[in-house]
Amino acid sequence: MTSSSSSPITFTLLLLLSLLVALNPNPSLASTGSNINTNDIVTQYSTYVRNACNVTRYNRLCVRTLWPFAIVARNNTSKWARASVAVTTTDTKRVLRLLLKTQRSAVGERERIALSDCRELFVDSLDNLYKSLAVLRTLNADEFQRQISDLATWLSAALTDDDTCLDGFEETSSRTRTVRMVRRKATKCMRLCSNALALLDKLAFDGL
Repeated sequence: MTSSSSSPITFTLLLLLSLLVALNPNPSLASTGSNINTNDIVTQYSTYVRNACNVTRYNRLCVRTLWPFAIVARNNTSKWARASVAVTTTDTKRVLRLLLKTQRSAVGERERIALSDCRELFVDSLDNLYKSLAVLRTLNADEFQRQISDLATWLSAALTDDDTCLDGFEETSSRTRTVRMVRRKATKCMRLCSNALALLDKLAFDGL
């Protein structure tokens, strides 16, 4: 096995492909499964996700978070955009849960205010992501331009919310473990949102 096929991404893709072959009800596929060059298939799926992520600013984060969608998305730009927004939505919910938990244990007034403001911003960000996800599930040629315009507005607003949250921590001298943890996770969320916006731009260029 080559060094590339020993990566976590490749290993999990191998597991997924093995399950697909094992669970496939088509006897012809099951009988020829041993003839499938798994390494070639994994390489192809790795190419799909790397090609999709080429347009993003945070490329390694994009590949790491979106590779599970490679089997479904392949070369479909709209599916990659939807996957990216879905991943960002999940991460945003995690940050919100963390903010609700940590706000109660804030040290000092400035830290408490920064965490409270950040929570409100992430609530707004999550709302924009939900709206984006709903539209991405119902894209159609007749309304495509309007849908892309709405998506760009909502994702840009979500990205601004994340940035504003992080700016709020710059204004406090607090460097507690809580603040460091929130900043780290909020930064990841901001980068995921940036990647989602880049994939939306690619969708706008490629069309349906």
